[in-house]
Amino acid sequence: MVRRGRAVAAVLLAASAALGLAGAPGALAAPEDTGGQRSATAWLPRPTGPYPIGTTALQLTDEEREFPLKPGRPRELMISFWYPTARPAGGGDRARYMEPAAAAHFGSAGSVGRANYGFDAGRTDWADVRTHARADAPALPGGRRPVVLYSPGLGDPRTWGTALVEDLASRGYVVVTVDHTWEASEVQFPGGDLATSVFPELMGRPDLDIGAVLRTSLQTRVDDTRFVLDRLAGLGRDRSLPAGLADSLDLDRIGMVGHSAGGFTALQTMHDDPRIAAGINLDGQMHFPGPDGRTGIHLPSVAQDGLDRPFLLMGTRNADSGSYHQQPGWDALWQHSTGWHADLTMDGSRHGSYTDAQSLLPQLARQGAISPEKLAEDIGDIRPDRAELATRSYVASFFDRWLRGHDDHLLDGPSARFPEMTYER
Repeated sequence: MVRRGRAVAAVLLAASAALGLAGAPGALAAPEDTGGQRSATAWLPRPTGPYPIGTTALQLTDEEREFPLKPGRPRELMISFWYPTARPAGGGDRARYMEPAAAAHFGSAGSVGRANYGFDAGRTDWADVRTHARADAPALPGGRRPVVLYSPGLGDPRTWGTALVEDLASRGYVVVTVDHTWEASEVQFPGGDLATSVFPELMGRPDLDIGAVLRTSLQTRVDDTRFVLDRLAGLGRDRSLPAGLADSLDLDRIGMVGHSAGGFTALQTMHDDPRIAAGINLDGQMHFPGPDGRTGIHLPSVAQDGLDRPFLLMGTRNADSGSYHQQPGWDALWQHSTGWHADLTMDGSRHGSYTDAQSLLPQLARQGAISPEKLAEDIGDIRPDRAELATRSYVASFFDRWLRGHDDHLLDGPSARFPEMTYER
């Protein structure tokens, strides 16, 4: 199964008291009793590129689809754009990391986000975390820019990869992040309504087929991504977007990166849709389990058929990760692909090392908001700054090479700059 699906599968199999029930739209998490302790705070690492960045959010509705695990309503998505702008953000115009209702739910005892990462409920003021982007800023003039889509891990919100996304935008990309509604821990819509994950609702069903749930979620993710691509082509008619943003999208140069299930989504969407020219899978397994979620190996079409365009696999030192040789889906994809491909494994890392967990959770640990044991389980013992630098450098090198034609040769082989990265080609 997809690796973050491992944690979600545990959620699905756990007693219902472990997480409680997901809220309906509009439901807000109740305030947590922190015992008089100060709320923990955290900040994201600064982007490394030359451009200041802007961000804006957009709601999309696909009237022709619904989520099979939450039927009866059209498919509604939230996406965010991250892009170069002229003036850096400062003080009060730095965009929020999470909207208030989403932040309250993400930090609560009932969220899939907390189940995935194990921070103490109610101890962190997620609404106080700020990005480095200026909200609704006009896009920087200068022609069309390559577009990169970002898909988060199973149960994670689209914000959980902001450090990487901001860095790409600061280097001159337009990045589009996608929330997969009803699967993500929570999604807040512009009117304040909150759609929380259906996974806790599924707990306790005696006939639950975890493999089928994961296949449904992944197919929905691919359909979400292709719908977003369709809508990007018509953004010139949307007058609500910041000035110049729609005209800055170069839809002839599109890449995709994702973490865990998002990495699976990136490469499966590449397989299904030729508009994706290059893709990166950040530690996402590419096979499904059987009904019990623990046994069985079922390969998706991308692993069976392979890819004819460039892709990069980036694994961790989780017991179920590492080299492509050790993973049936990655190995099948490798053997059947004709496009350029390489495999990297980050020493000392764990599954969360390619997400904002790598930079945010150590700060929470220093304030007592997550245990040292959970911290090590989530991100290992690699230095956070080294993990961030390596992830940003390799992701940017890949997209620069395949979307811009600029090759810094970092991906030619092992690099003395990054001894923590094991390279296979």
